Amino acid sequence: MTSSFERRRTASSTAIVLTMAGTVFLLAMAQTLPVPALPQIGLQLGVSATTVGWVTTATMLAASAFTPLLGRLGDVYGHKPVILATLAVTLVGSLIAASAHSIDLLILGRALQGASFGLFPLAISVLRHELPTERLTGALAVTASTLGVGSGVALVATGLLTQGGADYRRIFWLCVALTVVVLALAFFVLPRREGQGGRVDYVGAAVLGTGLVCLLLPISQGHEWGWGSAKVIGLFIAAAVVSAGFLVLQSKLRSPLVATSLLAHRPVAVTNLASFCVGFAMFSVFLGATYFVATPPALAGFGFGASVLRTSVAFMLPGAVVSVLMGPIAGRLVGRIGARFVLLIASVIGLCALTALALLHSTSTEVVVALVVANAAIAIAYAAMPALLVANVAPHETGIANSINSIMRTVGGAIGSALVVTILTSDTVEHKLRNGAVAALPAEGAYEIAFLTGAAFFAVAALLAAFGLGRTGRRLTQHEVEEDIVLASAGEFATASTGL
Repeated sequence: MTSSFERRRTASSTAIVLTMAGTVFLLAMAQTLPVPALPQIGLQLGVSATTVGWVTTATMLAASAFTPLLGRLGDVYGHKPVILATLAVTLVGSLIAASAHSIDLLILGRALQGASFGLFPLAISVLRHELPTERLTGALAVTASTLGVGSGVALVATGLLTQGGADYRRIFWLCVALTVVVLALAFFVLPRREGQGGRVDYVGAAVLGTGLVCLLLPISQGHEWGWGSAKVIGLFIAAAVVSAGFLVLQSKLRSPLVATSLLAHRPVAVTNLASFCVGFAMFSVFLGATYFVATPPALAGFGFGASVLRTSVAFMLPGAVVSVLMGPIAGRLVGRIGARFVLLIASVIGLCALTALALLHSTSTEVVVALVVANAAIAIAYAAMPALLVANVAPHETGIANSINSIMRTVGGAIGSALVVTILTSDTVEHKLRNGAVAALPAEGAYEIAFLTGAAFFAVAALLAAFGLGRTGRRLTQHEVEEDIVLASAGEFATASTGL
């Protein structure tokens, strides 16, 4: 007969799992909601594709600095206060985005929403600390799979809320409502535990963010400012100097944001480069396809004139569903044939998918199939990376190694977001509308270059897996394989979960 204590413990554990799944669901929504609506946001605010591209770039940029910083704050001060603070920042960002009538404020709101990317590793840490061993694997699987579910729901919600050219701000009001609910759950459900103490590298996070801004600004604005202009050259030089200073700073700290000693370890360095490449390719898929399918064929001679609803449900949702299903399958493949070969297979599949998308995109079927295959490749690739790190670093270094890998993923996504928009806006064709106005739309060749650029990054990831890793690393234990399987459902966030 179950005792009252056991029943209370079970109820408490269930509430914690549901709360952590809620935070992860919110993260997925905040990440995905604006992507299908980017063309509509640009139209309603009257800004160029280059400018509206910062709606995604700013989020990835902020996430690059926020995610490792929040993980460290959770260790030092305890997870509950850091989760509550993160949700509060996300709420402020959502409110700004929902009420903004200028692109500047919208970008600011999206940058603050980037804090939500730290919720997944924090949620995994809470589950590891609060749940009994026998419930942990199931709880991790539920929480990880919520990312995919949230992304799918976000795609449908965006399509419905912006149907018929409705105000895009509705999607951010949805974020506000969800954040309030999750914040209340976290406040009442999560137990307060003392952190382990120590120092937090605030300066490192600020320097990292500054270096990324110096790098992304010239990438995104180079075609408008001129690639040989003083601003572009000066910012590239500043990015190099700040990045070098960041590495020097990290090497001198006892508790750095990034452990530079691991960067010199070849398997870790190669895995990080592969994560960067896949992160870049992922955004060439998302952003390139979003703008391509929305292009009116009557004007441009290509595209499908898809509404936000059709873009979300018909073109993007199938890939999101497949990526959720492929994660655990890839995790099992890692246990059978090894993470290196899984990463190689995924990269080759991604290379083929994006090459096909660049060459074959005249029918909706061709585009949907290519997007489904590309999403599957991304999910498989990210399922392999945690296992590569676990196999090649000491047990006490897995958390740090995965934190670095998470930074590389988000940096790759941020640069991919900026560069893809730059490619699309660098080659445009003017089309005369019925009312006499002129619309400048990306040429078909610009999309082909964007997709082929993503394919090239997949090719680099394949070469890294084939020749950069070699036969290094120990064999994973059965427990490590099981965790890789359940956390593989987290897709691109899998690398932020293991070993925390």
